[in-house]
This record gives sequence, structure tokens and C-alpha cells, in this order.
Amino acid sequence: MTQDKVSEVYGSLVFTDADMRKRLPKPTYQELRRVIKENKPIDLDIANEVAHAMKEWALEKGATHFTHWFQPLNGITSEKHDSFITPQGDGEVLMAFSGKELVQGESDASSFPNGGLRATFEARGYTVWDPITPPFIKDEVLCIPTAFISYTGEALDKKTPLLRSEVALEKQAKRVLALFGWNPKRVITNVGPEQEYFLIKESDFEARTDLRLTGRTLFGAPPSKGQELEEHYFGAIRPSVNAFMKELDDELWRLAIPAKTKHNEVAPCQHELAPIYEAGSLAIDDNLLTMEKLKLLATNYGLACLEHERPFEYVNGSGKHDNWSLSADGRNLLEPGPHPEDNLQFLLFLAFLVAAVDEHADLMRMSVASAGNDHRLGANEAPPAIVSVFLGDALTPVVEALIRKEHAEAHEGEIMELGVPALPDILRDNTDRNRTSPFAFTGNKFEFRMCGSQQNLSDPNTVLNTAVAEQCERFCDYVEARKDEDFIVVAMRFIRHTFRDHRRIIFDGNGYSAEWEAEAERRGLPNLKTTPDALPALISEKSIAMFEKYHVLSEAELHARYVAKAEQYAKLINIEANVMVHMANHLYIPALVSYSGDLATTVATKAELGIAAKAERDLVARITEGTTSVYQLAQDLDAKNADARTIADPTERDRAYCDVVLPAMNTLRAAVDEMETICSKDCWPVPSYNDMLFYV
Repeated sequence: MTQDKVSEVYGSLVFTDADMRKRLPKPTYQELRRVIKENKPIDLDIANEVAHAMKEWALEKGATHFTHWFQPLNGITSEKHDSFITPQGDGEVLMAFSGKELVQGESDASSFPNGGLRATFEARGYTVWDPITPPFIKDEVLCIPTAFISYTGEALDKKTPLLRSEVALEKQAKRVLALFGWNPKRVITNVGPEQEYFLIKESDFEARTDLRLTGRTLFGAPPSKGQELEEHYFGAIRPSVNAFMKELDDELWRLAIPAKTKHNEVAPCQHELAPIYEAGSLAIDDNLLTMEKLKLLATNYGLACLEHERPFEYVNGSGKHDNWSLSADGRNLLEPGPHPEDNLQFLLFLAFLVAAVDEHADLMRMSVASAGNDHRLGANEAPPAIVSVFLGDALTPVVEALIRKEHAEAHEGEIMELGVPALPDILRDNTDRNRTSPFAFTGNKFEFRMCGSQQNLSDPNTVLNTAVAEQCERFCDYVEARKDEDFIVVAMRFIRHTFRDHRRIIFDGNGYSAEWEAEAERRGLPNLKTTPDALPALISEKSIAMFEKYHVLSEAELHARYVAKAEQYAKLINIEANVMVHMANHLYIPALVSYSGDLATTVATKAELGIAAKAERDLVARITEGTTSVYQLAQDLDAKNADARTIADPTERDRAYCDVVLPAMNTLRAAVDEMETICSKDCWPVPSYNDMLFYV
């Protein structure tokens, strides 16, 4: 696609600001812009005019239906399509779309995860238009981004608490900036989600029951070659993958999703897509659309896209790095400038982030907890389960000096001479990167690296936004109680005390080391290694108090989310256990019996000829013993899974799945994988890691 073509199609499937300005009366357009920019409620008369213009635009683009596009608690997106037609009674139809249909829809609230907020006989729920994210067209359907709430007003989705947290953060951040004599119109978060994923041949995907039903390989012996040669990262992209990436870019650009970077990731068959930053909730909406397009478009090229956090053992898993910053009227509040040690406003917001992450480290870990992410954290370039903050060479000395009541200059970048006259000298950044840090400052933003690849980023950003709002208010209250003192003196004291009190969370070293785990324990940092360990943080007294104070989530909504997350964890592992038992009984055991039978026939035939056939005899014995072990372990797993399913309490059920069922799954896998290493490739019933990870 040429530059002119990109400019022509970019945003062509989005009802953009330019479309609104062109199609709406000027007063209506100005009022709608005010609603969006100032986060105000919309009048129904205005909504009717907007709906008419939106419908006319959509019809011109070939749309025949509309849908309220929302994000239920299962983490994906949902949609119900309604046509624009309105029969007239004379055989004719009108294409109509009202302001009421735009602003509010209805859905069955009991059929989505709700944590007990809705019973089957209490089915009514509402979808409510979110004017912050522009409508778009997908598959001839006008998609209207919405929130999803129950009949009684509780949030049943991921977006509603995210939007509430953005309101809370904006309110408190404006209070802080007002103390500096600045009253910006808007304070918003900016988010850039880096999306990692795997691509394998669709035929291999279809041949693996575990991949089709769970998204990850539940069995698989180690490949002969993994990622140890470090040749895939930034390597030449396969032609089929490159063609897929080109179509993906085109589709995303039509939806005004600013896809910027694409490349091979570290593991074989692994890739990454990174967009340009957008406003927080919009960026998350666009990431969910990106995930959908990744899966759908891959099939056009005979490929299957795997978004699970750990589809393959022995190589890297996939994350979604949540790059987060805060801006006021377009100015980044986390921009340190050339002299961060003298930038009071920057130091203040940096202190807010450090304190927020330390005080709610358990919540931050909870926000990325899932059955899939548990397999990824702490291995192969993923950060550990211990939450810490990386500040780097430039800022750590400044923070340490502040704690000591000293003044330190930030480490400046240096010019590096490369020794080759034809190569220009380059400016080295003032700090290195730390790929093992869960929450790292990277120049003018923080990168939360614990998020899983198939995750909806609304959860971690809701936590982070609310926790930072809490710190903003704490500072304002601190200043108010000392209004007779000099503001700069008070602010510097607050910053110094904040860094001193939360020093334990700052760590710039190797997060993978055993020494760090011991040191983190000494510092009192939580080490929540599994989802059942992490989920209780959501309903702690401290968490409930914070979320309720800022009107982000009520206690009832928090408990509902806890139950929904706990149920999701148990259901996923139950499915995985069921699939493992099915594959063992219907694929692996028959294949092993058949192969050992063939070998036994060979042994008997050779014996008749007086040939010893020692290798064949040994193989028959090993495979027979292994088959018995696989059979018994599958029976054991099936029984333990059945026992876990009978546990009513969600907390106890999750513990049973984590502590009893998962170990049984791992034992069965080890037994099957050992058999794979000695069996004929021709007899093995599924594609191996060597097949799936290395294709042309």
C-alpha cells in the first residue's frame, strides 16, 4: 500500500471527528465534542442527531446492522447484531437508527460471568454508549463501543471500572496540578500495548486437540532445537507471515488503530505488534480489536494465531507490555526533562507511582493473575511474580540522594565513538533496560511487563489509575494541612518521605535470581506465585476501601469479580484436565499399544529366525511400562479433577485445582512426553514441537 493509499484508507471504517464535523450541524458537533473532551453526559436530542448521521455514514460504507460492542468479565468482547430495517406495513422498509438505540441497549446479564450479581431469573442488563471511543464498522456491522451494567446498576464488564478510574485519576491529578498554578482542561492516561503472539500452520493447530480447546500444548517433548541460537529475534520474516502482517496492518489502519512496529520475537514462530500510544480506554479497545483481527486474518494464510501466554513449554511465553503514562493537555507528566533532579512536578508524579505500586503490589499482581499467565511469569524473559519498580541509572541516584537529603545530578547520556569513521557517533541512553523488572521506568513512561498476552488491559490499568489517584489526593491533603509553609519545601519533604517509605519496592537488579527472591522476602514484598495466591487481594479491606472511596468498584462488584475470576481459573484448568484425559485415552494410549504391538510382532518374527532383537525387546518393555503408567496417571487425574469439581467454595476449589489437579496434570504430561521421545514419528498421533515450531 502506497503512502497516498495509507492516508486515504486510514480510519476509513471509523466514524471519526472529521466525519462528525462534516455530517453534524455545527452546534450539535460542538456539543458532542464538549461531551467527549469534558466527559459530560449527552442530551437525547443531541444523541438523535448523532445517531442519524452515524447511520447514514454506516450505510454508505455498506453496513446493514449495528451492535453494542462491550467487554464482559470473561475478558473478550461481545456483540449482538440488529439490522437498521424498520418495516412500514406496505412491503417497504426504512433504514432507521434512533438516539435511544445509540445510547442504550439491552442484553442478557445472567448469561455472562457476573460473580453472582445476576441470577438466571434476573436476566436484564444494559449496554451504554461510550462516546470516548469512536464507532467503527466491522464485517458490515456498525460497532458502538459501550459499557455493560446490570439492571440494578452494577458494572458487569471491564470497561466501566476503567472509565471510573480514569475519572478519579483526572480529578485528583487536576488538584495536584492546580497547586502548581496549572488548570488543564483534561488529564488522561496514555497506553501503548505491545502484543506478542505465535503463528503456526493451521493444519498443525487443527491436529492438536489441546491447542484447539485450550490454546496451549498440554503435551509435547522438548524440541531438538529451541531458541538457544537467538536467531529468530528480529530475523527475516517468513513470506507467508509477512503477507499476513501486511494485511493485518491494512485492516488495523482502516480502523484507525495506529499499528507501528512488527517483528519476529525471541521464540520460534513468535511475533510482536506494537502501536503508537493512544488515550487509555481507546488504546485498550483497539488492542482487543487487534487481538480479534490477529486470529481471523491468520486463517487467510493457512496459519493459526496463538494468543495464550504459554502455548509451548521450553521457549518464551507471550506477554502484553502495558506502557503507561499520564498527560495533561497533551503534556507528558512523566517526562523528566534534562534535569529531573530539579523537576519538582516530575519527581512528585514519580513518587506517586512508586508509592502506588508498593502499597498495592498485591493488587497489581492480582490484576494480571490467570491460569495462563501463571505458566509464564518468572521464566524465559517474563518478569517474576514479585512486583518491583525499576528506575535505572538516571533516576535511582536522584532518589537515593533525596532520601539522604542531598542533591544529586541525574546521570547524563554519553557519546559513544564506534571507531569506524563512516559510522556516526551515537548518544547512549542515560539508563539501560531491565527485562526482568515487572514495572520499569523507560524514559518517560512506566512499562508494566507482567500482563499476559491474551489479557484485557482494563484490569491492571483500573488498579494503577485508582492507586495513583489515591496518592494524588494524599499529597493534596498533605499540602492542605501545611498551607502556612512554603509549597516547594512541603512538596520536597513529601517526595523525600515517600521515596524513603517505599524504598523497598525499588530494585534495579536481576529479578530472576534466587538472591532477589530472598531479598524481596526480607523487604516484606509479596511473592504471589499463583492465581489462587493473588486473587484474595481483590477483596481485602484495603482494596475495598480504596475502590469504594473513588467510586470505581463497590464491595459487591469487587466480590463479584473475585468469584468470576476464581470460577474462570477453575473452569480453565478443569477443561485442560478433561482434554488431557481425553488425549491420553483416545490418542496416546492407542498409539502406544499399536506401536508396541508392531514391535512385539517384529520381535516374534526375528525370534523365529534366531535373531535376538535386543533393541526391539527393550523398546517393547519400556513402551508397555510407559503405557501402563500413562493409563494409571490419566485415571488418577480424572478422579482428582472430578473431586475438585464438587467443591462449592470458589477459594477452596481454586486451591484444589492449583495444589492437586495441576501437579497431576504435570505428572501425566511427563509420562506421555517420555513416550514421545522413544516412539516412531510415524506412530505419534499429533504434530511434535519440532514440526510446529519450525516450518517453512
